[in-house]
Amino acid sequence: MEQLGYYYLAHADWSVDPKRRRIATARRCSDGWVIEAATLVGALDSLVTRIEAQAGGKKALLGVDLPIGVPAAWANMAGVTDLLETLPHFGSGIWQDFFSPAAEPSDISIHRPFYPARGRDVRQAHLIEALGVKGMDALRRLCDFDENGKRSGTPIFWTMGPAQVGKAALNFWRDVLQPALVERAVTVWPFDGGLKDIANRPGLSIAEAYPGEIYHWFDLEIRKPSRRKGRQADRALDADRLLDAGAELGARFTEGAEAQIRLGFPDGGDDSFDAMVGLLGLLAVVKGHRLEYAPDTSSVRQVEGWILGRRPGDIGNA
Repeated sequence: MEQLGYYYLAHADWSVDPKRRRIATARRCSDGWVIEAATLVGALDSLVTRIEAQAGGKKALLGVDLPIGVPAAWANMAGVTDLLETLPHFGSGIWQDFFSPAAEPSDISIHRPFYPARGRDVRQAHLIEALGVKGMDALRRLCDFDENGKRSGTPIFWTMGPAQVGKAALNFWRDVLQPALVERAVTVWPFDGGLKDIANRPGLSIAEAYPGEIYHWFDLEIRKPSRRKGRQADRALDADRLLDAGAELGARFTEGAEAQIRLGFPDGGDDSFDAMVGLLGLLAVVKGHRLEYAPDTSSVRQVEGWILGRRPGDIGNA
């Protein structure tokens, strides 16, 4: 198995609430990797430069659990042929309201597709009608379906409910990704190439990666219906599995990281838990234990993006 040329890994469990944004990190050394405990993400305007500084000038990869990509059906209507070229323009010109979810159905438009701003008398039918699509599946990306063709993700434009990811995406795009793209400070997987290709390019690389996708890679207990990620005792049940996964990947945990895992992540709760799971998932791909799987199509590579490590499947069995 080939180890890709990354020397610093970070995975952020994202939230619009700064108190819930947690990040776990790993540093490559002469005899493997060292994993640090999950901590607060901190100031967003310095996140990219802080990660690069912590990487000591070597190649770094940041995973985030939010969409980096838009549905192809909407992109076709909006004239978006290359998301990374268009994203720096969001928030200005015809895109001036892009970062503000519509408050009323009448506010929804091709250039303001996120809805609703708040949850009262809102329905997905409002979004479907305003954007002129046949149903919510038209607003899903290919990677929003799992390898069995089952729906496995909330459409990015629907910003209501515990499973919604749209508001987190808007927050990250506006405050981290957009400035970094303007400054040409980052590359983004898979838009800028496969992980091996972008490992040879300067600056931080960013990838979409979900802990929920990674749970089954390590056969975590937390997947069971009887378990609750919000319960510290249930998170602690996966301590040995997480520590074993790290060992199998050639990593050792700092004393603080091991204590955090064994105690069920008392600091940061399920946000810290997911940051650590996401980090181990990144390490599994970088070490060659898991394929990245992004289909080599123009739709995926230019518009929709992909979820790291998710096997593509056939849509239609939802």
